[in-house]
Amino acid sequence: MATSDQVIGAKILFLLYGAVIIYFVYKGSKKTKSFSDYAVGSLAFSPVFVGLSLAAAMTSAATFVINPGLVATYGLSAYLSFGVFFPLASLVSLVVLSKSFRKFGQSVQAVSLAGWIGNRYNSKGYSLFVAVLSLLLITFIILILVALTKVISQALNADQIWVLGILVVFIFGYMMFGGANSMVYTNTIQAIIMIAVAAILIGSGYRFFQNGFTGIFDGLKAIDEHLVKTSNTESPLFRDFFEIIFAQMVVGAAVVCQPHIITKSLLLKEETDVNKYLTTAVIVQFLFFSVVIAGLFARLEFPDLQYSGKPLNIDSIISAYVIQVFSGGITALLVGLLVILGLMSAGFSTIEGLIQSLSTTITTDIIKPLAGLKMEEENQITVNRIVIVVLGIVSFIFARQQILYPNLSVAIFAQNGVYAYFSILFVPIVFGIFLKNIKISVPLSGSITALIVYYFLYYLLPGLVQSGGLDMGYFNIYFSGKTQNPAIAASLAIILSLIISFIVYLVTRKSKVENS
Repeated sequence: MATSDQVIGAKILFLLYGAVIIYFVYKGSKKTKSFSDYAVGSLAFSPVFVGLSLAAAMTSAATFVINPGLVATYGLSAYLSFGVFFPLASLVSLVVLSKSFRKFGQSVQAVSLAGWIGNRYNSKGYSLFVAVLSLLLITFIILILVALTKVISQALNADQIWVLGILVVFIFGYMMFGGANSMVYTNTIQAIIMIAVAAILIGSGYRFFQNGFTGIFDGLKAIDEHLVKTSNTESPLFRDFFEIIFAQMVVGAAVVCQPHIITKSLLLKEETDVNKYLTTAVIVQFLFFSVVIAGLFARLEFPDLQYSGKPLNIDSIISAYVIQVFSGGITALLVGLLVILGLMSAGFSTIEGLIQSLSTTITTDIIKPLAGLKMEEENQITVNRIVIVVLGIVSFIFARQQILYPNLSVAIFAQNGVYAYFSILFVPIVFGIFLKNIKISVPLSGSITALIVYYFLYYLLPGLVQSGGLDMGYFNIYFSGKTQNPAIAASLAIILSLIISFIVYLVTRKSKVENS
């Protein structure tokens, strides 16, 4: 449990943090005169600021809180997955896709990812299809709420459900008036705090390096030999190199295809700003991804994964580690409070982008076309605020359920929604960027393939394997456990969707040539 000094310090910290957020939301909202301003901003921001904003938006509480907890539980295999292969693929993909997406985004004047796809393929139906799928991103909002709740409740020794309720009211409340203009301010501040905290968390394990890396490995091996193996057959997520390398790299490349990430480049006003923006984002994001090594330090700190005599679940390990390590003196207390602030910033920075992009999509790409009416700017803003309120209520209900009854970790719940989403969108975005004059049947075939394959692999195939109705030999290991790995379903769905769409592309291109 947190000491009384830690609790008092945390209360002061949270109040100050809330005041700063509200100030910048107010400052940004004064510049928001239209719904377009809310969605993509009206101010000319420095590319460094936008790059920091992107790094903060890409780095959710999963990176700082949940993934290190998985590393603490499963060891080196999880570290390789989240700290090496996933970052490598996602950063390369970010650079490749962002440049081209921005050019197309500017030309079609899109304010949302669904709008971009609808305009790119000249199809309102496709836009609506993508917009409805965007509702899957609610699962990511729920992950962040759970992670924030764990951090704040442990810092305050407070009831988790009450903390969750206050968080939902605060975050969704100020996002009703914030938007792109506010987020660049808040994300930049959050990114700066997160840089400092990332350095502190990475450096917090210095005492374990007294005997070099060998000492760390020996310490982990003494706890459980599976913790130092490059694959962990005892885990449900890191059993072999297919899960650790292939699946994570495919997912890492596709993860950029989320609205709060790929649309960030639309905030840049000049083409010459893109390189500086991406350089900033990649360097800072690499530092953030490196934080998962703190999971190994946490396991050495809690060899039996217990804190104050109570078992730690995956989502609580890093919060407990911070409270444990940064206590005992005024300096440690202040550093500990800064780390808590950084963990909060990691959550706030991403959840702001998700709420902004998801509410924009629901308002402009679902409600507006289905209503069949032209919405005035003022009405769009009002409808958007109502959407945010509904999102807040739904998010609270599901986050409460994940706090009380998690399936291994809230990460599984979130990945199941988010991974399905960007698996379905990967083909239309990549083909829309790099291919010209393609028929809508090409990207649509990819989206439908990914949708069917993902949910078949995740929900139906495990039942067939576990009932004995289907024997897949070695591959049974991926589908025979209680917890399924969403990265397996997502990576295979992406690969198959690419193959199917490319075949359709070649066929339609051939028929077009023959007809001409």
